[in-house]
Amino acid sequence: MSTVMMFLIGLLGLLLMVLIASIRVLREYERAVVFTLGRFTSVKGPGLAIVVPVIQSAELVELRTMVMDVPSQDVISKDNVSVKVNAVVYFRVLDPEKAIIQVADFFMATSELAQTTLRSVLGGNELDEILSERERFNGQLRAILDEQTDAWGIKISNVELKHVDLNENMVRAIARQAEAERERRAKIIHAEGEMQASEKLLAAAQTLDKNSKALLLRYLQTLTEIAGEKSNTIVFPLPMDLLVPMMKRLDTRPGGDPAGE
Repeated sequence: MSTVMMFLIGLLGLLLMVLIASIRVLREYERAVVFTLGRFTSVKGPGLAIVVPVIQSAELVELRTMVMDVPSQDVISKDNVSVKVNAVVYFRVLDPEKAIIQVADFFMATSELAQTTLRSVLGGNELDEILSERERFNGQLRAILDEQTDAWGIKISNVELKHVDLNENMVRAIARQAEAERERRAKIIHAEGEMQASEKLLAAAQTLDKNSKALLLRYLQTLTEIAGEKSNTIVFPLPMDLLVPMMKRLDTRPGGDPAGE
């Protein structure tokens, strides 16, 4: 075999190896940011992509939604209470070019930004607000992070506060406060019930005072209730309001002696 033939075979083998090394198969959720001699060229994918070795290089970026666990942060609330708060951030890359060129490590940068934003936002509020208004803080954190990461080609889809941990002394203090609040509400409800009952009794007394027939009906109802009780001895109360009219009728009947004569 001649030297020329051997050279051509070697060159063909080298070209074949370069071609094989240049082939990249990108999935539907993957993109390749291609640089040619250090300068950005294009974003390739999905499917088959050719990246020439030595001359070109590629950075692989995923477009799927990523889940980032924000480490627990020490937060001092507006009312000087120390709490530990952690969160979870959901985000995805919308612009692979910006995500690679504008920031060195977009995942780490987003994580650090989420930590500092979490401390600054929650630190400006009181403990009661942090515990009771999580939805508001979730939206506020998402808006701030989304605005800051827009220059990196990243979209923050959601932020959720996971845990708000308090020390034991604060937990006991909150429990005592909750118990005192429950007792206060119970006393208020009891007082309101007593007031409503007194108003109803007063209205009933005024109605009975204006109508003697209503008083008589109430008296008969009371006798019915007493008769239903299991007792060997029954005492029938006879109010003077009923005796006086009866005595007057007896005194004024025809042929009767007038009272006092």
